[in-house]
Amino acid sequence: MIKIDGSYGEGGGQILRTAIALSCVTQEPVEIFNIRANRPKPGLAMQHLKGIESAKMITNADVEGLKLGSTRVVFKPKSLRGGEFKIDIGTAGSVTLILQTILLPSLYAERESRFEIRGGTDVKWSPSVDYVRFVTFEALKDLNAKLNLKLIARGYYPEGGGKIVVEVEPSKLGGREFRELECDVIRGISHCQNLPSHVAERQRKSAKEILESKGYKVDIDVEVRKGISTGSGITLWCGYKGSVSLGEKGKRAEIVGRECAEGLLKELERDGTFDKHLADQVMPFSAVAKGKTVYTTTEVTKHQISNAYVINSFFDNVRIEGNRIEIDGVGL
Repeated sequence: MIKIDGSYGEGGGQILRTAIALSCVTQEPVEIFNIRANRPKPGLAMQHLKGIESAKMITNADVEGLKLGSTRVVFKPKSLRGGEFKIDIGTAGSVTLILQTILLPSLYAERESRFEIRGGTDVKWSPSVDYVRFVTFEALKDLNAKLNLKLIARGYYPEGGGKIVVEVEPSKLGGREFRELECDVIRGISHCQNLPSHVAERQRKSAKEILESKGYKVDIDVEVRKGISTGSGITLWCGYKGSVSLGEKGKRAEIVGRECAEGLLKELERDGTFDKHLADQVMPFSAVAKGKTVYTTTEVTKHQISNAYVINSFFDNVRIEGNRIEIDGVGL
């Protein structure tokens, strides 16, 4: 059985999600111990519990330690299957982090999968739904992944209530050498829910002014909705780089827009094909693809180092040298 130390590197949920995803796709049992050992509240939170439950559902796995606060999990997959699945996190837990557990294995299922996932679409400490569909998914499609994401409803902290539908076709992933894309137009979505439309418009205006002052062409859509939860945010992207900023009580819309614009400018001005978040998100998919994948990142993060540790526990095929990441895909 493959054993993974959950306290390694950044020591968070990323280790758990990658380990379970690779266990599903390889059908190798895995033990993760010291789960989130260095966090204020160690062990599994609801978000992690739902991710493992989802993986159990698509593989009919036997699981030990599947309870809140557990610091050790043993996951033994039996058979990987496609089909239609409904997942309700029950809180504002991130729907995109659930995808980090189940998306990769679903690409190797025997038939198409359709996931209806309810929870938070735009919440702290996770990629926004717009970042995933316009940055992450576009990079994965370059690895031959066949997938689609539809945003049905947005969900913000604390009520959640968001809903996405993700469709996945079985795909044989192929490695590639990624080249930095020239940024012709910065695109984005500024959104708010149960708030006056001027909130999203002010976020957009603030971000647009900053980006245009640096000489970029900018195209940002404004989205105003009614829903279960109240909130706002903005996601900006260009090629393989993106930035997210969320509103919160007492935080002016202009600041939300400015933070997002400055975050993207920081990524665009640094050397690297991928932004620091995409670099770790693509890593597990590249590891199982056929052929070598090569890219550079604007910053080497603990998340990337943790992901490399987990992947190398399965395949020993990831190398990080400077800001260059090379992955010799095993061709599953």
